Amino acid sequence: MSQREDRAQEVPVGLDRTLGVPQIVFMVVAMAAPLTVFAGLIPLMLGSGNSIGTPVDFVLVGIVLVLFTVGYSAMTPEVRNAGAFYSYVQRGLGTGAGLGAAALALVTYALLIVAVSAYLGAAARNVLVTFSGVSVPWWCFAAAGLAAIGYLGNRNVEVSARVLGALLIAEVAIVALVDLTIVLRGGDNGLSAQPLTWDAFTTGAAGTGIMFAVFGFVGFETTAVFRSEAKDPDRTIPKATYIAVVLIALIYAFSSWAMINGLGVARAVDLAADDPEGLAPGLATRYLSQAAHDVMQVLLVTSFFACVLTAHNVVARYLFALGRQGALPVSLGSAHPTHRSPHVASLLTSGVIGTLLAATAIAGLDPVVEIYAWFGGAGTLGLIVLLALTSAAIVVHFRKAGTATAWTGTVAPVLSLAALGAILVLVIGNFELLIGSRTGAYVFLAVIAGAFACGLAWAPLLRRRRPQTYAALE
Repeated sequence: MSQREDRAQEVPVGLDRTLGVPQIVFMVVAMAAPLTVFAGLIPLMLGSGNSIGTPVDFVLVGIVLVLFTVGYSAMTPEVRNAGAFYSYVQRGLGTGAGLGAAALALVTYALLIVAVSAYLGAAARNVLVTFSGVSVPWWCFAAAGLAAIGYLGNRNVEVSARVLGALLIAEVAIVALVDLTIVLRGGDNGLSAQPLTWDAFTTGAAGTGIMFAVFGFVGFETTAVFRSEAKDPDRTIPKATYIAVVLIALIYAFSSWAMINGLGVARAVDLAADDPEGLAPGLATRYLSQAAHDVMQVLLVTSFFACVLTAHNVVARYLFALGRQGALPVSLGSAHPTHRSPHVASLLTSGVIGTLLAATAIAGLDPVVEIYAWFGGAGTLGLIVLLALTSAAIVVHFRKAGTATAWTGTVAPVLSLAALGAILVLVIGNFELLIGSRTGAYVFLAVIAGAFACGLAWAPLLRRRRPQTYAALE
């Protein structure tokens, strides 16, 4: 069979191959949400992580994820569907582990969407209070955001890509402007390279810092989810993944270094601990203007919106791929006759997320301290488990297939697996800190473990009830 015929067979009927490297990178970096990391995560890392060693956290995690990408990219041409993590795990570790990874991925991204949607509502509420003095419940804005995202999810993916591209350029521009102004003005008391040293990294809670840094890279791996809509997936997906990882690492490392210098190396940790939410807007006011402060507040809302939109598209395409394969109801694998989008999967995603978010609002949970922290922390743990499983699958696959070099098929994946395993131990050890509650930590650990277990249990049931479908998955 020719490569063209093989590729034609993998294309789900009704989806357009319209995405190139720039569009996929836009969506991936938008999900990583540079402004939300700059304004929300970096201050948290300064105050409760390993203090001024934060830039090194991003560099180290970036190196680990580049190693992961080596094997991930090498295996991409041999994975013919858009299931991302679960497709790789299934091919390397078997159908049972693959379905376990699929269930875990769906739960992981659902948790992240709920977390970010809640913060979206809170950020929008703050903007309204700032400009009008009127206070509206956060969940009203979250619901409006989910409605708009549901509409875009029903359209062709290129529409989402254009929206995300515009929003991403705006948020990266304000972060870059603040960073560059700090550098050009020499920071608080001259520029210092101390935050980039190993001594700085080993100061404070290095494990917690690494744990938060992984959260900042959420979404880089979703390049493979858009395989069915990429113009040339065997080339586009690996290239987009490398670009996304390196770009995210550079933006975060430079921005955290600039923030520390803008605050003053000696004062940065205390200032971050005292007022983490006001840190970034305060820098915008100090080094630019009050107008920049206001613009940053507005763009923070659009940054959260872009993050949720990308995550929504990812979940919809997971469901779409599973529906196409018959592992879930086939209706989920249907494409819209006009927009050529996974509209049924998108509608289900909107329904589930809306229900979960409504439940948290009814329970009276705080959108930032509780919903964002708890659900975001659990999603981070799920992501690390998926990365580790995928690394193991890559190693096993290439040992059997023998189709890769020693570096791409063994050395790099083994190094990434070892590093991710160490990070996983750190995260579990600090999970109560990340979630902020012992009871919540146990509940979310059970959710993560239960999701994978349900996927594993589904495999033998599927094999017994629909043997032909199960055989097609192998």
